[in-house]
Amino acid sequence: MSATMIVKGLAAGHGARALFADLDLVVAPGDRIGLVGVNGAGKSTLLRTLAGLVPVEAGSVSLSPPHASVGYLPQEPDRRPAETVRDFLARRTGVRGAQRAMDSAAEALGAGGAGADDAYADALERWLDLGGADLDERAGQVAAELGLGVRLDQPMTSLSGGQAARASMASLLLSRYDVFLLDEPTNDLDLAGLERLESYVTGLRAGTLLVSHDREFLARTVTGVLELDLAQQQVRRYGGGYGAYLQERERARRHAREEYEEYADTRAGLEARARMQRAWADKGVRNAVRKATDADKSVIRHRAEGSEKQAAKARQTDRMIERLEVVEEPRKEWELQMTIAAAPRSGAVVASMRGAVVTRGGFTLGPVDLRIDWADRVAITGPNGSGKSTLLGALLGRLPLAAGTAALGPGVVVGEIDQARGAFLGDAPIADAFRAAVPDLPPAEVRTLLAKFGLRSGHVLRPAASLSPGERTRAALALLQAAGVNLLVLDEPTNHLDLPAIEQLESALSTYPGTLLLVTHDRRMLDAVATTRRLAVADGRVSG
Repeated sequence: MSATMIVKGLAAGHGARALFADLDLVVAPGDRIGLVGVNGAGKSTLLRTLAGLVPVEAGSVSLSPPHASVGYLPQEPDRRPAETVRDFLARRTGVRGAQRAMDSAAEALGAGGAGADDAYADALERWLDLGGADLDERAGQVAAELGLGVRLDQPMTSLSGGQAARASMASLLLSRYDVFLLDEPTNDLDLAGLERLESYVTGLRAGTLLVSHDREFLARTVTGVLELDLAQQQVRRYGGGYGAYLQERERARRHAREEYEEYADTRAGLEARARMQRAWADKGVRNAVRKATDADKSVIRHRAEGSEKQAAKARQTDRMIERLEVVEEPRKEWELQMTIAAAPRSGAVVASMRGAVVTRGGFTLGPVDLRIDWADRVAITGPNGSGKSTLLGALLGRLPLAAGTAALGPGVVVGEIDQARGAFLGDAPIADAFRAAVPDLPPAEVRTLLAKFGLRSGHVLRPAASLSPGERTRAALALLQAAGVNLLVLDEPTNHLDLPAIEQLESALSTYPGTLLLVTHDRRMLDAVATTRRLAVADGRVSG
């Protein structure tokens, strides 16, 4: 079914802090709109509001036809206790909710309730439209195609991060909504998964509004861009693809600055002219009084008339200033200025593995023979589940070895961003979690540093686990700036990170002098960050 979502005058905020206002949007069949903005601009809030999970503060959200289905897929899998993969897929595709509605309607029908026939017919139609009739069959096929590698009756909580990402991908591929709201669907996907997702999204006939910080994915999929500009408190819609958006945004920002500077120069010139005219008028009056004589009244009158003319000119200039169309100065955008503090150089051999084997459940990594030397810049690639994170864990000594050896060299100081952002998952306030990692840093400096990464007073006292994934990633980046490191280990660092921060991270990596181990599926980051080696991990084997 073709459906259109119509948004008029929508507004949202956190407490007294406004996120966006007067947002108008139409998501029509075939639209693929990329939703962009810095972390905290309100992207997830907007999607949740459109999905009906957050009350509308102002404005309206409507569907045409009104009974159209809206599918919201959040950026984290939301793994619930005791929920199997099959149940997860049924919930995310909307089939489970439709099944419950159909069961309730069937009970009412059996009891002979008024209007039960129509209610059951509507519930059945919705269940069929969402794909309930053949979901189990399709789920098995899609899980096999994606290489999920787990039973559908297995608990979601038992899945690895890569497996959970594939389960989320499966839920999207199985969905048959009329409007799709996708929040970071690219997170944790490997290159094959990204290509599959791109193919699926570009083939959707349903209108789609999606958030992604994967620049290549946006460039390949979206037909328009909606920007939540937190700095300017504006919402802008751009036609065309992501590349066109970048060009148009740069042009718009340049024109806005030029218009303001032209206005400011014109106003400053008129104000200077008015001051000079008043000075001339005042000087003329003073001279007339000082040089006045009874015999020269005509001269006095002439000078007074000249002064009045200057005063009239000043008033005329004031009116010109009042008639100027005011151009507000574009607010200066907050920009992350990131550096990575480097510790003194370690020894020549930074890390090594000899015949190292790791076993985790039914998965085996190795045997691995590997040597990382000082200033090596190593990109590690491979499919989800191939063993990349296991390799890092074994190399850093976090995972026990079943055979062989793994060791870090002398003087190695590790700085790490792991996939789970594990340093900031507890109930302690983020400031306390940060100080636990760098205990010598005074509290005031902790707050200042976190503020530089966009984590201000409203964030630092909140439990770390309550922060958004993007905010936790920013905290992890701030930690790298606080603690000097000479071995930098980044496991999918761009997940949940906004586009300006990704670009700043790439810039910081370009000047970082130490050893780098980088795991990423971000294709543009792989091109942007200079590396000296690439390791490929597949089926527990390491090559390269």
